[in-house]
Amino acid sequence: MPRPRSAGGDRDDLVIVESPAKAKTIERYLGPGYRVLASYGHVRDLPAKALGVDLDHDFAPRYEPLKDRRRELDKLVSEARHAGQVWLATDLDREGESIAWHIAEYAGLTEDQVRRVTFNEITKDAIDAAFAHPRAINLDLVNAQQARRVIDRLVGYKLSPLVASKIRRGLSAGRVQSVAVRLVVDREREIAAFVTEEYWTLAAELRRAGGGATFSAELSRIDGAKVRIGSEAEARAHEEALRGERFVVGAVTRTERRKSAPPPFTTSTLQQEASRKLGFGATRTMRAAQSLYEGIALAEGQVGLITYMRTDSVAIASSAVGEARAVIDSRFGEAFVPKRPNTYRTRTRGAQEAHEAIRPSSFARTPDAVRDQLKPDEFRLYELIWKRALASQMAPARFDQVGVDVAAGRYTLHAGAAKRVFDGYQAVYIEGKDDEEDERLSVLPELTQGEPLDLESLASEQHFTQPPPRYTEATLIKALEEHGIGRPSTYAPTMETIRKRGYVTVEDRRLHPTESALGADGARLLGAVQREAGRGAHQHRQAGRDHRHRVPGFGRLHGQALRPQWVVPGLLRLPRVQAHHAAPRRGARDATRHAGRRRGLPALCPGPPGCQARAVRSLRGL
Repeated sequence: MPRPRSAGGDRDDLVIVESPAKAKTIERYLGPGYRVLASYGHVRDLPAKALGVDLDHDFAPRYEPLKDRRRELDKLVSEARHAGQVWLATDLDREGESIAWHIAEYAGLTEDQVRRVTFNEITKDAIDAAFAHPRAINLDLVNAQQARRVIDRLVGYKLSPLVASKIRRGLSAGRVQSVAVRLVVDREREIAAFVTEEYWTLAAELRRAGGGATFSAELSRIDGAKVRIGSEAEARAHEEALRGERFVVGAVTRTERRKSAPPPFTTSTLQQEASRKLGFGATRTMRAAQSLYEGIALAEGQVGLITYMRTDSVAIASSAVGEARAVIDSRFGEAFVPKRPNTYRTRTRGAQEAHEAIRPSSFARTPDAVRDQLKPDEFRLYELIWKRALASQMAPARFDQVGVDVAAGRYTLHAGAAKRVFDGYQAVYIEGKDDEEDERLSVLPELTQGEPLDLESLASEQHFTQPPPRYTEATLIKALEEHGIGRPSTYAPTMETIRKRGYVTVEDRRLHPTESALGADGARLLGAVQREAGRGAHQHRQAGRDHRHRVPGFGRLHGQALRPQWVVPGLLRLPRVQAHHAAPRRGARDATRHAGRRRGLPALCPGPPGCQARAVRSLRGL
């Protein structure tokens, strides 16, 4: 497909991407006449040691070049000013759109000098198509990213000093990280408050009167009511009563169950499944996914193996669906190809669905075909992505289910079994589970209603109710997504931040809150942050909807800045502070009050005369 070229004479066009690995791959596809350079991610940000947001003038952000990107930025600016045309090929999400705008803004490039191109996969066809259909920078996306960045700064800059002074130096607060920590703390308190209850189950081992294999049936009802056995004595009494009863087959039900394939991966479900199946943390998962997306050296050259890995969409392009169906047909047969392609709808709150789901750039490129060219983590993740995406376009698995009630006087026992009669998508992929055992298939003998059964044995077993499990990274990401907190690009950094800041530790893949997070004052602070972050998340979702459907997320860059009524009001004022007085302590110094003054917080109430109070801050008003 021909690509439009500039009228810059002998000057090469400049293409700017985010990573050097991606630059090499794209430069090879574009050929002569193009020079591809990397920005190495973001090039400008709010100042590191100042708020950088003008609260008196519509929250206008003030940007400055990142210190460790100054050399790259200056090089990009110099090259851009001498290039025939500048193609901004940064990532296709809001962050990528923002990076493209920052480069153009800092370099002083005009609209005529800049062409914006995006692609969901790094393949020759995708690159050619993108360069054949350039567009302008989408200021709606830029503003949505700026709005999020400003809110993040307001949360962190206003509340982090308070958290550091109240809990421990070096800690911080954030719109997403504080909610994540609070969820972990709340779960720990649920566990601590959980009251264990004893209960017993009773199972009979039965056999058809004519002989054959035994099967197990569990006591389910007594006198038609659901059974609940609370003690060993009660269990033994029912056991003795059952030994004197006659066992007869009651109702027999047979049904067919279909289990549909799971959708292809989004960022969060990839992180969750990589945690369950591969034991990968979110950061490790995204590191391997980034490499697979940017390009791997294969015999055919540098090739991007997967589509863009920061997405909340479960959609797959129709061309990729067609290729997947052809691969399924050739490898498994026509029965495994559904009559119509499978389609999925996201259930994530506030999902933007701007991109495709995560899938292989070519289903014909099987994991075994590229194993030797991939690092171990890359291979394992690519195999997971390939199998999940292929399975998403396969026919459902089918099961024959049998349920049998066994009557024994006033007692009813139940036995169930399932037999998979058609593998469907499970020939390729079985979804992982967080805290449940994998589905086990069992077999029952052919039974008919009224048929007598012989009792082989009875066994009662003691159990205890269990508290809710602690979060893993996978389940915490899932909870954040369900609450509408965070974006695909923030989950992995959030997990890393709460560990590095000392809010959680990881033991056997479970997240345990530290004393910094569990302390009474710390929990109070986190609760306040969570309430405000929840409001911010709602406004953030509103911004996401707006930039898709009608107006820029939080106003336009020129003429109208961030809309004041959309910014979290509580973040714009420091918390009120209230002293809770402890017993008088002669000679004690109110360190908390002085810390408040040093940090510009309101002075604490001095307390009753003669009392050196130990003050505890409450965050009323946030």
